[in-house]
Formats: sequence, structure tokens, C-alpha cells
Amino acid sequence: MPRNKRESFVYTLIMCFVMVFWMSLYNIYLHSGAFTMEVLKSAWLGLPLGYFCALILDWFVVSTPAKKVAFKLLPTFASPLRKVLTISSCMVLPMVFFMSLYGTIEVLSKTQEWNLIFIVWGSNILKNLIMALPFQLLIAGPLVRKIFRRIFPVGTIIA
Repeated sequence: MPRNKRESFVYTLIMCFVMVFWMSLYNIYLHSGAFTMEVLKSAWLGLPLGYFCALILDWFVVSTPAKKVAFKLLPTFASPLRKVLTISSCMVLPMVFFMSLYGTIEVLSKTQEWNLIFIVWGSNILKNLIMALPFQLLIAGPLVRKIFRRIFPVGTIIA
């Protein structure tokens, strides 16, 4: 896990990229019904705006309250693994909430069926939570932490 603000920022850049790209692939696949090169292309082309929104949400809206909640849930003697799992879970839940709204607006801007916004958004929250939480805890989190520490050993990013 990051140990200072600069490490946290670099870690967030990497984690947001992995999560946004994966969740974009997943959502486009759900809407198209098949995994094709067109799905990959669409996810890649939509990545910059989704990535930017996720970074802004993560850094300025979600991170601080999520960490406060996580540390209230954790006993002072919690293991590092328990801390990582709790913080990650507390981050995923609001990110799914907000990024599902982002995806809903993106889809409805093409269809112009704005009367369906709450139905589509609620459906997206459920579908995204089913994918995002296990992906974050089992794949993205461990992978990004490993990559992060390989590229930036402890003490190389100074506060």
C-alpha cells in the first residue's frame, strides 16, 4: 500500500487505469452480448474520459470518506491484509455507485431515453458491483500492488 501522498497518487493512477479499462470492457460486453474486437476498440476509445472521471472521483470525492469509514471499521490491531481488504471494499462501493451513473449517462446520451435513468443506473450498480468487488479484491488489487512495488520500491517516491 502507498505510504505517502505522492505514492498514493501514483498508485491511484495505476489502479484507476486497470479498473476503468476492465469495467469498460465488462459493461460494453454486457450491452453487446459478445466479446469482439469492436468491444475492445470501444473500451479503449472510451478510456480517456472514463479514466479522467474516475481519477477525479477517486482523488477528490471517494478516497478520504472511504478511508475514514474503513478505519472506523478496523480494530487498531488489524492485520495488513484486513486493512487492505477493508479499504479496498470501502473504495469500490462508492466508485461503483458513481461510475455506474457515468456509464448510465454515457449510454442514455446515445439513446436519449432519459426516463429510464434510475432503472438503468440501479441495474448498472448491481451488475458492476458483482464484477468490481471480486475483481478489485482478487485480481486488480494484488496485481497493482505488485506492479507498483516493483516499479517503485519502498522509499523511492519521497513525500
